[in-house]
Formats: sequence, C-alpha cells, structure tokens
Amino acid sequence: MTANEKKQLMAAACKVRMGVIKGTHAAKAGHPGGSLSAADLFTYLYCKELNVNPKDPNWADRDRFVLSKGHTAPGLYAALALRGFFPEEDLLTLRHIGSYLQGHPNMNTVPGVDMSTGSLGQGVSAACGMALAARQQGKSSRVYTLLGDGEIQEGQVWEAMMFAHHYKLDNLCVIIDNNGLQIDGNVADVMSPYPIPEKLRAFGFEVAEIDGHDFEQIEAAFTKARETKGVPFAIVMKTTKGKGVSFMENQAGWHGKAPNDEEYEIAMKELSAQLAEVEAM
Repeated sequence: MTANEKKQLMAAACKVRMGVIKGTHAAKAGHPGGSLSAADLFTYLYCKELNVNPKDPNWADRDRFVLSKGHTAPGLYAALALRGFFPEEDLLTLRHIGSYLQGHPNMNTVPGVDMSTGSLGQGVSAACGMALAARQQGKSSRVYTLLGDGEIQEGQVWEAMMFAHHYKLDNLCVIIDNNGLQIDGNVADVMSPYPIPEKLRAFGFEVAEIDGHDFEQIEAAFTKARETKGVPFAIVMKTTKGKGVSFMENQAGWHGKAPNDEEYEIAMKELSAQLAEVEAM
C-alpha cells in the first residue's frame, strides 16, 4: 500500500464516520457506536476490496457483502454513498417515514445491499449460502460478512461456521468486529465469546488477528484470505467502539443512541479536524 493510497483511505474513513453522525443525528435514532468501530472496514471494502459496480448494483458476477450485524446500517450506508451507489444527501433521511434507508439494511430498496439483515446471527448463514451458490455456479465472486462480537453469542453463528468448513468455502471471508461492547455492556461480562480466534480455528477456519483501524493490516488480512484455499477464512479485528468521536469511544451507551444537537456539533468538529489533518499529510 502506497502512502497516497493509505492517505486516501484514511480520508474516506473520516467521511464515512461523518456520514454516520449525520444520519443518526437526522434520524434522532440509530446505532453509531458499532458503525464507527467498523468504519475503516467499510471504507476498505468499498474503496478497494469488493468487486462491485455502483452503476449496476445487481451485476451477477459481483462480490457480495452481508452486514450480519445489521443495526450498524448507518456505517454501511455511508460507505455505499461514498462509493456512489446513491446520493450522500440521502443519508439525512435515515429511518424517516418513506425513506429507503431504514434502520436495518433492506436488499429490496437499497442499491448495493445484498441481504436484508438485522436479526442477529442470521447474516452469516446467508453469506454461507451465497458462497456455496457461487461455487456451484462456477463463479469467481467472493462473499464477505461482518459480525459483531456480541452477535457471535448466537448459536446459529456456529452452525454456519460448521457449514462453511464442511463445504470448504474458501470464497467466504467472515469478519468479526471485536470492539468489546454490546448493548448490555462488556461482552466478556454478558456472555464471553473469548477466545474468539481459537474457537474459529477449532471450527476449521484459517484466522487473521488484526487492528481493525490499521489499513495496512486490513489489506494484509484480505490478501491472505484470497490466497487461502480449501478452508474458509476469518478476520478478527480489534476495534474501538465509537472510534473517531472522543465522547463515544469505549462507551456502551452509544451502542444505540443518536447524538443531540450539541453532541452532533462536537462530533462533526472532531471528525472535520481529523479529515483536515489527513488531507494535510
């Protein structure tokens, strides 16, 4: 990764985070915390990794992305808008009556969304089905899915992991956003999923452990995922919930709460300063 590529990704991630804040503030509802922790991942996927075409969202040979932790739709929408799937100003209609951008992704209304999600634990199963179908159809497309660390407390997740290994889905990449917090608090206190990498390896996955805010580590993990054959691949990324907005960072209370007007101004000021700093690099 060149210095200029990294700079462009960092700037794009700032814009994605700003989109999250704009959308949830306008909606007076939503889930900013987990959207912000995954913002760098969303950015890398849509700016570099995924083989997709915003002008033809339903292109048959595209890569697929399933947001299994569907409540973090504000982050996905911000990345999709940045990539050109729909106008960025539409982010301000998040959760409004009549808007196509509702609180969870809807594949029937949102360009670029490959699966309707929101009921935790189910998205990864859909991704497994997509990966198996792609192989049976002889397609080279890959399937990516993002889960929360609280989400992997769901039993269906591990049924899907067994399925992925049994069918040797090496065109599947499972990503886990390990920000350590869920709606009820620390994941280790609610129902500990640890040790996550060891569990995935026991289920037959090749695993990469990375800093989910480091683009070079993200790139290396995806490169390794594409090179891995015969077994599914998982990326466990350590992140900070609320990343980029000081008063939201590592605060479980920001799992599903929108910023008020004052908080919006503070958040946007911080993110604008971060963007200016990146652009001046």
